[in-house]
Amino acid sequence: MYVLRLIVNWGWCPILIAALALVGYAYEWPMWVLAAVLVIVLIIGLVVAIARAGEKELEHASLKLKQLAGYFNRRFMGDSSLSIFVIIRSLLTSDNARVWGWARECEVGQRIFNTWCNSFIDRVESDISARRFIIYLRTYQSELWLITSHYQEFIEQFCEVAQSIELPPEIIDQYNRLAVEYNAFVQNFRDNIAELRRIARTEIEPPSVKFAKELPGKQATKQEEEEKPSKPPHEKGHIL
Repeated sequence: MYVLRLIVNWGWCPILIAALALVGYAYEWPMWVLAAVLVIVLIIGLVVAIARAGEKELEHASLKLKQLAGYFNRRFMGDSSLSIFVIIRSLLTSDNARVWGWARECEVGQRIFNTWCNSFIDRVESDISARRFIIYLRTYQSELWLITSHYQEFIEQFCEVAQSIELPPEIIDQYNRLAVEYNAFVQNFRDNIAELRRIARTEIEPPSVKFAKELPGKQATKQEEEEKPSKPPHEKGHIL
């Protein structure tokens, strides 16, 4: 059964051409008739092969989109240490009233985001099982793009806060680890968008998915520089 299915899927064209050639030779068909029939069969076979190759590419791109959606939900949402909401939550210990209030508002945003992403993943998994994912491919790509766009807004807000107040080095390090891994996800998402634009003529453009900006490490302040002990006289350079 497997061999028969393989022949039907891939080998029907050369087998049909060979069979028609033998029949034409046996019944002494005119050469122009035989050549015309074989060319028609060959053209049909090429069209079918190209269509199946396009379907395979679309199936691969769809699977990649599903994997990206699952990766985003697993690594950057919930209680993951690389979630921007978990990093923002650490600012609830800040003495700055405005920063504290913003962090409290982001907790509400986190609950909404978690519900949205979990619902999105459930619908994707359901349509994958029912073999309907490709039908709603454009919808799911647009929704993942919308999720990452709103997520990027929280990242940019955190960067603005980080520029206005001094953050502990461990929070900066945690955010930078998020930025590195998130940017790798963004690059993969951009590649998937470009592939789907080529195959399925989707409308989203790769540059519309933005990278996260990394924060500079803690730098010594002017007061810390002044408090550093000066070098002993014998270690200072001398001008000859």
